[in-house]
Amino acid sequence: MASETPPNFWGDMPEEEYYTSQGVRNTKSYFDTPNGKIFTQSFLPLDKKVKATVYMTHGYGSDTGWLFQRICIYYSTWGYAVFAADLLGHGRSEGLRCYLGDMEKIAATSLSFFKHVRYSEEYRDLPAFLFGESMGGLATMLMYFQSEPEMWTGLIFSAPLFVMPENMKPSKVRLFMYGLLFGLADTWATMPDNKMVGKAIKDPEKLKIIASNPRRYTGPPRVGTMRELSRMCQYIQDNFSKVTAPFLTVHGTSDGVTCPTSSQLLYEKASSPDKSLKIYEGMYHSLIQGEPDENAEIVLRDMREWIDERVERYGKK
Repeated sequence: MASETPPNFWGDMPEEEYYTSQGVRNTKSYFDTPNGKIFTQSFLPLDKKVKATVYMTHGYGSDTGWLFQRICIYYSTWGYAVFAADLLGHGRSEGLRCYLGDMEKIAATSLSFFKHVRYSEEYRDLPAFLFGESMGGLATMLMYFQSEPEMWTGLIFSAPLFVMPENMKPSKVRLFMYGLLFGLADTWATMPDNKMVGKAIKDPEKLKIIASNPRRYTGPPRVGTMRELSRMCQYIQDNFSKVTAPFLTVHGTSDGVTCPTSSQLLYEKASSPDKSLKIYEGMYHSLIQGEPDENAEIVLRDMREWIDERVERYGKK
């Protein structure tokens, strides 16, 4: 008989006990938006003064629970108040599973929660950073474009999706044929599935844990999702020069899900006077949850150095 999946990636330990053992306090709640309820979490350091806030967005088919929250916990233990939301159609948020037919609306929905916290009395005077992993990097960039100038102190991207890899690009013929159905096919889960999770995770033990996430979307991609991701990648590439905020973008050379070109083009074309690019030789897509610990530690150290330095540099009002 197959063993039951434990309620959390760490096993059966009660949540509060686990978070306390990690040095953070976790809260979960739902946030009402005009587009539906989204599930949100916060991770606050237990024994450190909060020096800035970080707003995190997960990748395609994932959610803010399970292993993604490891990233949230790391940042929190460095002295950051971390807020994360399941994208519409993902995890415990409302919406058709993994349907991303309107990415700008999906980005705006998470952004409404992030702004609510960003401008709250407790946090409005602190530096604030957006963080996006994989397709969450694309959503994060859209949030940045939708925000008032100067709202964000900096941006952090982990293996962002700004350039569609050739093997992920939807066939124009297929999209055209579905388009003839007057949008009826937009939500159909009928696009070719390239089984991305195996190409994202290098560490076999971590792959097992990630694959056992009960909230992970495992169906084929929806027609409208692939159409929209393709369109939005082009939109972002056309607007790289509008990026003026300080940013760090990181990518592995052996990423089988998003092209390292995504990070390289952003670095080359952005107008930001303060921009940083880190490329890791031989690393896969999931740089923090999916690499062996010694590799993940290199990435985390680089991220920590970067964000701590920006808080020092830009945080004094």
